[in-house]
Amino acid sequence: MTVIRSKPSATLPEPPAADGAAAAHGGISIARDPWKFRGHSIHCLKATPQDQGAAMASRRRPPLVLIHGFGASTRHWRHNIPCLAQRYEVHAFDLLGFGRSAKPTDLALDTSFWRDQLLDYVRERVGRPAVFVGNSLGGYVALRAAAAQPDSSAGVALLNPMGRFRCEQENMQGQGRLSWVANGLMGMGRALLKTRVFQRLLFEHLRRPASIHRQLRKVYVDPTNVDEELVDSIRRPALDPGAFAVFANILNMPAHGPVDDWFSRLRAPLLFCWGRHDPWINPIPRLALFRQAAPEAEEVILDAGHCPHDEQPDSFNAAFLQWLDRLVATAGA
Repeated sequence: MTVIRSKPSATLPEPPAADGAAAAHGGISIARDPWKFRGHSIHCLKATPQDQGAAMASRRRPPLVLIHGFGASTRHWRHNIPCLAQRYEVHAFDLLGFGRSAKPTDLALDTSFWRDQLLDYVRERVGRPAVFVGNSLGGYVALRAAAAQPDSSAGVALLNPMGRFRCEQENMQGQGRLSWVANGLMGMGRALLKTRVFQRLLFEHLRRPASIHRQLRKVYVDPTNVDEELVDSIRRPALDPGAFAVFANILNMPAHGPVDDWFSRLRAPLLFCWGRHDPWINPIPRLALFRQAAPEAEEVILDAGHCPHDEQPDSFNAAFLQWLDRLVATAGA
């Protein structure tokens, strides 16, 4: 299924500064929903239909939990929450180390940690099986969480998810043995990447507004939504104390496990949403692998890059809501 381009019709406002205070906007009620995970402050949002009848109807549908990608935050769902929360209870949080969540300097963050953050949030704050919606790193986290605790998830939507299959990892290792020169240069590069001085220089470069804008332009086919708001939502958290420690920790993170392991354990209905022009995930040549791993999954392909939900939000919102309608109808049959 291919969906045409479209532009967003609504943007998420900032919720009231007071924790728990709700603001009405465009038919939805949105509030900060503060939470602690293993003693660390997590920035969370909760949005619901403002109309009482719509709010009651939303309780008969599975809630949605949105998980952002690397370097992003809840603000990356700015064009999705206002639409989705017209009919669904929507939750979004910043992964520990990102956005407005705490940035501890003494923790070895990895996808297992974020998997547990998602599962604990669903158990403690949502209280019933939810649909996990993840982009990039958030997609990998959503997949791991749903595979680890199948009863926690009513469905999974993966938007250009991060991760490699076992055969891809083996091929990459094999290529590294083709040339001792290339292998040596790659080893030198990896060693350099592990040095604190290089990591600091890289961090300072990447958090400059011009660098953020340039990187986003590489992964958005249509640059319309690569705006000041998006750049600022990435830059501001990078200025927080602890941001560099988190960045260095992620650079030193061990290699992620192959996604084969998680797909084999998944029990929830699955939706893939692909931005076909993603230069990082490179989805189109890899579609056969995903189709083999999840043959019953539904698939949407958008004319977008790495972040289809933000680049083509109206197209994504429409396709995602159609999938949710089918999911709810099947569950109620």
